[in-house]
Amino acid sequence: MRFRGPLADSYAGAALLVAFALIPYLVLTSAITPLEALISKQVGVSPQALQTTAGMANAGYAFGTLLAVQLAVRMRPRRLLLIYAVLLVLGSAMTALAPTPGIFIAGHVLQGLCTSLMLIAAVPPLVTGWPAKRMPITAAIMNLCIFGAVALGPIVGQIQEAAGSWRPLFWLATAASAVALVFVLLTWEDDPAPDPRGDWDPVSLLLAGGGCASAFFGASELTTHRMLSVIVFLPLVAGAATVVLLVIHQASIKNPLVPVRELLSTKPIVGVIAAMAAGAASVPAIGLIEQSVTGTGSPAHLASLFWPFFGGAVLTAVIFGLALRTRMLVALVFAGLTVLVGGIAIATGVAHGPHSLVGISCALIGIGVGAAVAPALFVAGYSVAVMNIQRVLALVELLRAVAAFMTAPVLLHLALTTDGGVRGDGIDTALWVCLAIAGTGLLVAAYVFALGRARLQRPDIEAWQEGEGPAWYSPPLAAGIRDQRLERVLAER
Repeated sequence: MRFRGPLADSYAGAALLVAFALIPYLVLTSAITPLEALISKQVGVSPQALQTTAGMANAGYAFGTLLAVQLAVRMRPRRLLLIYAVLLVLGSAMTALAPTPGIFIAGHVLQGLCTSLMLIAAVPPLVTGWPAKRMPITAAIMNLCIFGAVALGPIVGQIQEAAGSWRPLFWLATAASAVALVFVLLTWEDDPAPDPRGDWDPVSLLLAGGGCASAFFGASELTTHRMLSVIVFLPLVAGAATVVLLVIHQASIKNPLVPVRELLSTKPIVGVIAAMAAGAASVPAIGLIEQSVTGTGSPAHLASLFWPFFGGAVLTAVIFGLALRTRMLVALVFAGLTVLVGGIAIATGVAHGPHSLVGISCALIGIGVGAAVAPALFVAGYSVAVMNIQRVLALVELLRAVAAFMTAPVLLHLALTTDGGVRGDGIDTALWVCLAIAGTGLLVAAYVFALGRARLQRPDIEAWQEGEGPAWYSPPLAAGIRDQRLERVLAER
């Protein structure tokens, strides 16, 4: 008889596993900015090397989504999850100890990679392995674990800066990762591999790894180089082009790792556009707001300015859970993008305005990104068969991560080098670009939705979980144009 953990049938155990697996690194992604000077001084890593480390960790996070899907095809999922958890604890402990720059760099990159591996391995079972009545709770947990954690980062980072120490935060991340490892064992259920003889796809892994590493390396080099310098421009453009080539390759092969062809209908495309636009606008916007208030108050005061960001994420998690099983799910995505546009519009005044604008804009950005990205993921996932939810999650997270983490350094560089820099109008200029990204995403997503003559529908989650097909109907792309042509042909006859 195979061993089963004492919490193998516990929904709470599965949910806590997801929470402790995702929160540590995602908090660090936004908490590390105010701690850069402390880390650089105490570890002996240069500011440029620290930026490159963050870029490679984010590249690992993006690449790990596809790697997790490939490994999940041929290997036992729970054993993989155990390996990921052990490596996450190891990477977190390396960053917390960090006696040398090399150990810190390797540990942080390992944190990014293992977090996405655990995301793809642990979240889909939480979505599909429990009754549909649990789904709203699952949605709220996912939103809090991903976007709530990112929203908590600036607060925690400023508090640690006020204390003059950064290692306690990384030790807390290590402890949380260790708790995730414990829950992997407590919820153990050694299911067989889906397809032990499944094909390997080294071409896709090479495109994903090379594209993410190249793009994020180029973007991270903007700390000490100009945009058009060879070390920035060539890797950045080549990496972005390689990621596009990866998507085309996945759409063209017979047994793809991610179901690109199945997502080529109205609602999934709306979801992908919304997730990418929200990520590409919100991540740099928060970074720019942090940059604009740096040095304008004590770290404790600056930390208090970002509580509304976290509060907005919490509020949206509740709303998301309530809307998940209703016809308002797609409407929530559009509402989120609209609120995000409003929040960034208000943020354009933070560089020369009162600190009260920071709280207002952060609250709206938190609400906007929480209402746009996670709901957009479910909009895409509900449009395909349940067996593909892991692969859909991988693709959307890959594209969102590339859009967000590649755009943020570019816009920060724009803010620092144009219109007088931080103390001039550089922050405003970069925030206007963020506003344009969010606004364009909203308009394009709305146009695709209208052009497909899509409707707001209540998803049939029970049937979806039973494997009876998508949870709702997603019209073909541009179905409205096709219908008009058909009407004209019939009229002519």
